[in-house]
Amino acid sequence: MIAATSQTSASALRLRVTGLVQGVGFRPFVHRLAMRHGLSGWVLNAAGDVQIRVEGDADEIAAFVTNLRAEAPSLARIEEVTTQPCAPSGLERFTILESRTEPDRRQPVSPDVALCQACEQELFNLANRRYRYPFITCTDCGPRFTVIEAMPYDRERTSMRAFTQCPECLREYRSPTDRRYHSETNSCAACGPTLWLEADQGFGVRASGFGRSRVSSLESRAPIATAAELLLAGQIVAIRGLGGFHLAVDATNEAAVARLRARKQRDAKPLAVMVRTLPEARRLGSVNRAEADLLTSPERPIVLLRRFDHAPLAPGIAPGLDTIGVMLAYTPLHHLLLDRVKRPLVMTSGNKSEEPIATDNADARRRLAGVADAFLLHDREIVSRYDDSVVRVAGNTSVFLRRARGYAPLPIDLPLASPRPLVAVGPHLKNTFTLVHGARAYVSQHIGDLENIETMEHFRTTLDAYKRLFRIEPEVAVRDLHPGYLSTRVAGDLGLERIIPVQHHHAHVAAVLAEHGVTDTAVGVAFDGTGYGDDGAVWGAEILVGDLAEYRRLAHLRYAPLPGGDLCARRPWRVAAGYLSLEPAAAHAFARAFDGIDAGKQGMVAQQLAARLNTPLASSMGRLFDAAAAVLGVRRVAQYEGQAAMELEALAGGRPAQPLRLRVTGDRAAGLILDPVPLLVALGERLASGTDVRDLAAAFHESVALATDELVARIAAAAGVRTVALGGGCFQNARLLVSIRARLEARGLRVLVPRKLSPNDGAISYGQAAVAAAVLLRKHG
Repeated sequence: MIAATSQTSASALRLRVTGLVQGVGFRPFVHRLAMRHGLSGWVLNAAGDVQIRVEGDADEIAAFVTNLRAEAPSLARIEEVTTQPCAPSGLERFTILESRTEPDRRQPVSPDVALCQACEQELFNLANRRYRYPFITCTDCGPRFTVIEAMPYDRERTSMRAFTQCPECLREYRSPTDRRYHSETNSCAACGPTLWLEADQGFGVRASGFGRSRVSSLESRAPIATAAELLLAGQIVAIRGLGGFHLAVDATNEAAVARLRARKQRDAKPLAVMVRTLPEARRLGSVNRAEADLLTSPERPIVLLRRFDHAPLAPGIAPGLDTIGVMLAYTPLHHLLLDRVKRPLVMTSGNKSEEPIATDNADARRRLAGVADAFLLHDREIVSRYDDSVVRVAGNTSVFLRRARGYAPLPIDLPLASPRPLVAVGPHLKNTFTLVHGARAYVSQHIGDLENIETMEHFRTTLDAYKRLFRIEPEVAVRDLHPGYLSTRVAGDLGLERIIPVQHHHAHVAAVLAEHGVTDTAVGVAFDGTGYGDDGAVWGAEILVGDLAEYRRLAHLRYAPLPGGDLCARRPWRVAAGYLSLEPAAAHAFARAFDGIDAGKQGMVAQQLAARLNTPLASSMGRLFDAAAAVLGVRRVAQYEGQAAMELEALAGGRPAQPLRLRVTGDRAAGLILDPVPLLVALGERLASGTDVRDLAAAFHESVALATDELVARIAAAAGVRTVALGGGCFQNARLLVSIRARLEARGLRVLVPRKLSPNDGAISYGQAAVAAAVLLRKHG
């Protein structure tokens, strides 16, 4: 808010502006605004805010304060403007002063921003001096988070300090009327980063490139033109981008896509596709207004679109799915390359499966040598690793599948302030961490699965960077309840005096409540793959009642054994065998689940189940989806986690379906139990009788939605609450999310769904932080 002061009577005023106001062209905007109102004074970046002093006519000062908010740059997010009258000091002009570092002050850091329209026009304007310059930027676009080393935001504290601006760039930088006035990433072909291509001698382009010594238009196009020729010839090109490397191939070339999959060791997981323009995206899949807004937003995430059957794409890009991940070009380099090839390109993470993406040139040459045929490189150093964000639209809601580029590291405030700074280290898979100071929570970009040394190093490096950027030294660590997670060990290794464990599904629900600012009691539905439960079993389909600090488990899916434990995530037939062991007489309905499975393996699993050897009990919704996919003959062996459920959703599509009933046992005192075995039996029997598998896939989704709706309604009425929070990775499934939400809202319940974070484990660290803050507050209270 604007502080209540007598601005109209003042002839000088001091202002402090907090929020996302650095790296977004805010100081140049303030300068132009002051000049327009005939004011003198200054503006500067400080460590925790932007500080302004204006002198002049009192009415003009009042108008300046009003317009400061009303006309702020589109990328800015002003949180608060405070003002203080002061005595005029006789300043004669308005200037931008050197930034000021202040101890124990912090503020948001801007994410990277996609190429703006003005820069795109210059990029393709033959008369412009930055024609086809692959590092064109201005105050409205370009790298931010990936080049910033420390705040306040100035070139000297970014990796752009390696490039001294030429006289022409300096003139722009110092001109208040120029779009590049105080643009800290400003450069041109004469003074900016160098681009070059490296490939085997057989390609004849070992050191093609341009930079400060190669400024002609012809040479500046050479690396990109050659890379385009290689892509059109079916080769794999590793491209250094904003936050790391992409691996690119021609998305219309099935042989090239298959070669990429083989070398990257990514057998079936869907690959993202990049095009230049929205009309090109519309040729690949159905694009509604919400999806178009996401595709063209400054964040430029990958957006899941309903794929057209006739789309000009290789079948191997997203096998077995009805969606395709599409993003628009977001760097000038992307635009130039796509302008050359004039077709969609696969743009997938520059790594081998399960590793973090490569960021520096030497690392890429080492790790991607057996994958890429050529490397399109530059020498602007990447300070922070940054994956592409992934979003889908479910009904009228945008749902994150991965939050990274364009969104992190913007803070997501907690509804209550933690009395002590803390770090929540997140889960084992799809890891993020969260740093908290007061009510401000900084959720990291996607880190990945903590299953190798490289990802652990990424975690530690990124945590150190966040601590430095936001000047937070945590005193409390927060971790998952699971004693065996690597993240649990990480929390202990931090050496902090207190560690707070948080149950996985409580964290899921707390994340949704906290982002919506809810601290009251609510019903929480947490549907995911697996999480360590209070009873030592594997949880994953839980209905809880509680708030941020505590919860009660009032309903869950019937426990079923998982023969082989974690192996079941890639072996849906094993999950089906676990459910069959609960009702052996139903073997006829489960027959399709074991088609093609080696008899010896089936026998071994049967022995495991009989002896209860490595068969942890699980109430997992994710594994139930796997079992249903196996029973319906959709997927018995998965090549990546979640494949069976994704293919089941694709089969269901938007087909109407009558739900089948699930059995409910137990009572309110002991807990209600949702038994899915009758549903699995009914699916198997109807499949055997000739029912279309697509209809059965749709019926499965609606059956789970109906059962959830009825259980939640029953529990909410008994608890006297009207708010329901939906969290957990299963709510990445658009059909499930939309159906459950619609049913509950039809009852008049308030339904909260994840908006700022993913429903999956990427939100766990934020939920852990919310729980810990509430626990610490109760202790201090």
